[in-house]
Amino acid sequence: MPLGIFGKKKSNISKDVHGSLVESQQTNNDEPPRPSTEAPPPSKTAEVSGNGSAARPAVPRQNDPQPPRPKLVFHCQQAHGSPTGIISGFTNVKELYQKIADCYDLKVQDLLFCTLNTHKVDMSRLLGGQIGLEDFIFVHIRGQPKEVEVTKSEDALGLTITDNGAGYAFIKRIKEGSIMHNVPLVSVGDHIEKLDDKSLIGCRHFEVAKMLKEIPKGTTFKLRLVEPLKSGFSVIGPSTGGKKGSGSVGTGKQTLRLRSKGPATVEVPDDVVNVAVDKINGLLESFMGINDTELSQTIWEMGSKRDNPHDFALALDESELSGFGFTDDFVFDLWGAISDAKQGRLNKAQEFSEQF
Repeated sequence: MPLGIFGKKKSNISKDVHGSLVESQQTNNDEPPRPSTEAPPPSKTAEVSGNGSAARPAVPRQNDPQPPRPKLVFHCQQAHGSPTGIISGFTNVKELYQKIADCYDLKVQDLLFCTLNTHKVDMSRLLGGQIGLEDFIFVHIRGQPKEVEVTKSEDALGLTITDNGAGYAFIKRIKEGSIMHNVPLVSVGDHIEKLDDKSLIGCRHFEVAKMLKEIPKGTTFKLRLVEPLKSGFSVIGPSTGGKKGSGSVGTGKQTLRLRSKGPATVEVPDDVVNVAVDKINGLLESFMGINDTELSQTIWEMGSKRDNPHDFALALDESELSGFGFTDDFVFDLWGAISDAKQGRLNKAQEFSEQF
């Protein structure tokens, strides 16, 4: 592999354009139109109705109609207890959070994260880039803020960071016996709101992980955390009534895949892809201290189309992922996971320990 494959990050961002269909209605004019010797402006096309009266100018189409969004309906509850809401009409994670906020008349800033088919703070059930078409969504609401002081007595803090895809990074895992494991009040599911006096709202999980990793050993710093609102009910569960789509929760036969760019699509899960994505996510967790299923899916899709590690490394370098600064050794580890998955040698994703 040539050295220096990770060059300057190239912008390859395409903006989504959501067109909307506008109906225009003609109005009957009692007064006949005045004759005019002037030709209509070249930028507009005059339409003539059957009785000879001039109609409204036709509005030129700027773009072809966008593909329709998946017309899917999901059931939702607040994790601490609420009536069941009906959520539909979204195509990415940010739109989903906004729909949930609108459903319950909440501010979108009050939503921390969502879990699928459980009201518990279960990080194995986090809503990421995919939702089963029969999954039940539980949204965890902003609860009590708290501040803790931490002294970085070792190189690794023992945290895995993830985010909700809408601007909040939070703790996904705490390594047993680590520095953070021994800090009172810190829990899985806590949103990391501030590092000392710096707000982390709007930061991606890898940015937060990088900041924590770069804190010098021996430094004492302060974290402001926000925990999810605690449940006031001992038992909460999805509706099991006779509504269409409410039964057989979490069968996972089909999933709605949410993308940060581009429309959502309905897909049938592939076991090979799922295992490969889990393995890549484990590598990200091991080397970067982050958890990101969508990023892992993107890396898999990029690698599955390449025949050798050199082409895979060049593809990474020429994409937006070059900004992560993956080392050559890490790229080879990623390629090893992809190659094993393509050849059927990868059966089960391994667990990795965090490195920051």
